[in-house]
Amino acid sequence: MGIKAEFNPDICLRDISEFHKGKRKLEECIPENIQAGKIYDFLKKGQRFFWLDGEVPLLETRGNEQLSRPKASIVFQEATHFKIENEIFTKGKYKVIEVFSGDDIQFEGLYRKGVWK
Repeated sequence: MGIKAEFNPDICLRDISEFHKGKRKLEECIPENIQAGKIYDFLKKGQRFFWLDGEVPLLETRGNEQLSRPKASIVFQEATHFKIENEIFTKGKYKVIEVFSGDDIQFEGLYRKGVWK
């Protein structure tokens, strides 16, 4: 028996329409009218580990690892693991650095294009 954990170089949330249909919680979705400089809550099923020391891409997922290009660049403010009825979740907050439009390349590997540590 081991510890089941997932390490994520990004955060993948659902389209807000999933919340409006009643299929997902608000924190599981990309906010409507997402804005740079604002802080938002997130919720993911499972024990997730995120990079807390720099910008990471926010992607839209349709499930089954079907991912969009980055929708925004974010910085995690906090991430906490907890249980609901014997199921593990990760919740926290992220700050939006920039919202992207179009399909331009915004990240190179784990680094934001043009922003190197």
